Amino acid sequence: MAVPKKRTSKSKKNTRKAIWKKKADKTAQKALSLAKSVLRGKSTSFIYTLTEEE
Repeated sequence: MAVPKKRTSKSKKNTRKAIWKKKADKTAQKALSLAKSVLRGKSTSFIYTLTEEE
């Protein structure tokens, strides 16, 4: 017979949420840094081609 699982504590839930948010923040910072370097033309880790419109 199925038995309900124990409830997750608030502290454990908040810890997991904080880790998730920290990971998302780190990724966002990396993306912003890359975008800034591309706009300045100083990018070394990102290869892209410029297309000139007539």
